[in-house]
Amino acid sequence: MDYSLVIMWLGFLLAGYSVVGNDSIQTLGTFLSSNEERSWYVLWLYAGSILAFTLILGWNNYQGDVSYGRLQSYAFIENLSWPYLLPPLVLMLLTRTGIPVSTSFLILTFFKPKGLLDMTMKSVLGYVLAFAAAILIWQVVTRFLDRRFIQNPITPREKSIWTVLQWCSTGFLWGQWLIQDFANIYVYLPRSLTLNQLLFSLLVLLAMLGYIFYSRGGAIQQIVKAKTNTVDIRSATIIDFLYALILLFFKELSNVPMSTTWVFLGLLAGREIAIRYRLGKETYSSTSLYRTLTVVTNVIVLAFVVYVVGYSLYLVMAEPEGAIPISDNHLIIYTFAAAIIVRALVTFLETRSTEHPMYRTYRMIGSDLAKVTFGLIVSIALVYVMRWLTV
Repeated sequence: MDYSLVIMWLGFLLAGYSVVGNDSIQTLGTFLSSNEERSWYVLWLYAGSILAFTLILGWNNYQGDVSYGRLQSYAFIENLSWPYLLPPLVLMLLTRTGIPVSTSFLILTFFKPKGLLDMTMKSVLGYVLAFAAAILIWQVVTRFLDRRFIQNPITPREKSIWTVLQWCSTGFLWGQWLIQDFANIYVYLPRSLTLNQLLFSLLVLLAMLGYIFYSRGGAIQQIVKAKTNTVDIRSATIIDFLYALILLFFKELSNVPMSTTWVFLGLLAGREIAIRYRLGKETYSSTSLYRTLTVVTNVIVLAFVVYVVGYSLYLVMAEPEGAIPISDNHLIIYTFAAAIIVRALVTFLETRSTEHPMYRTYRMIGSDLAKVTFGLIVSIALVYVMRWLTV
């Protein structure tokens, strides 16, 4: 018996279950929360059809590579040994406890340790950009929409319209997420799949996805439900659409794999701060100092968003020689991160002495960030463990 072949498929099965169970809630969590009254198999048929289409499209357009080129720099290892089963096993264990770790770090780092820095910087940029976009956009959205969503239950006529919009935004988001995360699942399989390998793997993923819908998301789903008003189909639609746009941006930015978990939590963090801040403004009046600081920090964060997106699109369209991608410019990323920290700090200080301070909000955001950071530390530790086991 060829044990490397057994390990290859076992690794795929474990990675598929772990990735679908952990990461898919980023994209399907709000969809599940706002459609709890629908039968699980209806939601599964919708998401499963998009999964099948996305997988087959990548296989057809990239000569059998369903990762959409994201595994080009990850050589296929023909003689896999048992230590390569450690990443999905650890990920599966953490998933069962509800910890939103990054599958990209836990799995892909095993196959290419040198790619850890590139993945980390792109993921940090993803968190920062999602946080910045969310905190800016939801200050406006909360003022004109979310407040009304919370105070006025959705009418039957509105629900029929928003249901169509949400299912469209979820389909768009689900497809973009799959393009990013197929690399985490299919890293165990050959870079060019045969038709039989494609069909068998597709059936496996559909079965796993069915279980996720049947169990209504499992433990990871609680992270989504803990955020303000995510069960409202109107808010869920806006979250999904913005998240999909950010993933589309990073898909075009480069083929370097990234942690979609970090992007998702950054989006929820910025949104949560903006909503709590805007709703709290109804109970007190800001001083002129804080109003000025809010405007200034908003402008600085907006300038970074415009620069990062604009420069990246310029690189994609113009393809200038010798230009450095944003994800490789560590100074810009660190400065951008400092800008969103300052913006969050201003909000925290402004609300500290009010009737509704944001201690609980910041504690929840810090907890989520600590969990994904813990996943990164585990990933790095596992790399050294595997090196020791395979030498």
